[in-house]
Amino acid sequence: MGREKMINQKLKLLYIRDYLHDNSDEEHPVSVAKLISYLESNNIFVERKTIYDDIAKLRLYGEDIELRRGKYGGYFCASRDFDLPEIKMLVDSVQVSKFITEKQSMDLIKKLEHLANKFDADKLHRQVVVQNRVKTGQTNIFSNIDHISHAINTDCTVRFKYFYYNLQKKIEYRNNENFYEISPFCLLWDNEHYYMLGFDADAGKMKHYRVDRMKSVSATDNQRRGKEEFAKIDISSYQKRVFNMYHGEEKTVEIRFSKGLINVVLDRFGKDTMIIPEKDGEHFMICVKVDVSDQFYSWLLGFPGECEVISPKEIRDDLRNIGETIVKQYQ
Repeated sequence: MGREKMINQKLKLLYIRDYLHDNSDEEHPVSVAKLISYLESNNIFVERKTIYDDIAKLRLYGEDIELRRGKYGGYFCASRDFDLPEIKMLVDSVQVSKFITEKQSMDLIKKLEHLANKFDADKLHRQVVVQNRVKTGQTNIFSNIDHISHAINTDCTVRFKYFYYNLQKKIEYRNNENFYEISPFCLLWDNEHYYMLGFDADAGKMKHYRVDRMKSVSATDNQRRGKEEFAKIDISSYQKRVFNMYHGEEKTVEIRFSKGLINVVLDRFGKDTMIIPEKDGEHFMICVKVDVSDQFYSWLLGFPGECEVISPKEIRDDLRNIGETIVKQYQ
């Protein structure tokens, strides 16, 4: 027996496992004859009894392989690490993610399809729609995430340049094109964008940065600072409080809503938000902490006649001024 045949013979169990994973399910069992034929195509020659023994070994190892008896029966992979609905959910998340390019989305989806058998992979592929979706043009997102994760795991800072687009859609760098050096603590996904939350030692506070707007990212040898400040943050409440990740002054706000907006409010502020129904049965009140920013005002103005800020007075005044500006603009 040649060396290649000997090596293939030792890999026989892996060939069988992978073939069943990719080519079988309860509706598509694989016969012993088909398994033997597949192994022979890979220069592995076995008898039927050997297949039975190998299936028993794979079961003993923990593979969920079952036998469907009957004329068109055979062996099939009965369960996988991910069910089809779970893979579909992951594919949908990749499709709508703005922070990766169209090509990166397609490459990721192809990898996710390998988690399923070929029949389910075909179903997933027919449902993939990535073209013409809003996507970033930046291709360095995975590299950025890798550098940030490494810095977090090794307790060091990251250096990077941070940019925005001008009216000509050209990149312009903030901070006079100088590098930022930030102590990263976690990555957040909010409003279809990826953010790094870190401590700015110069400003003495936590800040967040869009990962797809970071350039020339690298980990440094400098130790992170701001661990005490990060320990004070509840990440869940932080994301609820900071609208679309735009900073503003934190304030406690009382807001009155029409009852039809209950689901909108719970989606925005979380199911643990205290709801205070009013006597008329048509409205309710909430009292929440938010970072007051233009995005927060825009969100409120998206429900004309259905929500009203009760306090504080300065926010009511700001909204009144915004309303007057809009009226003047469209007169």
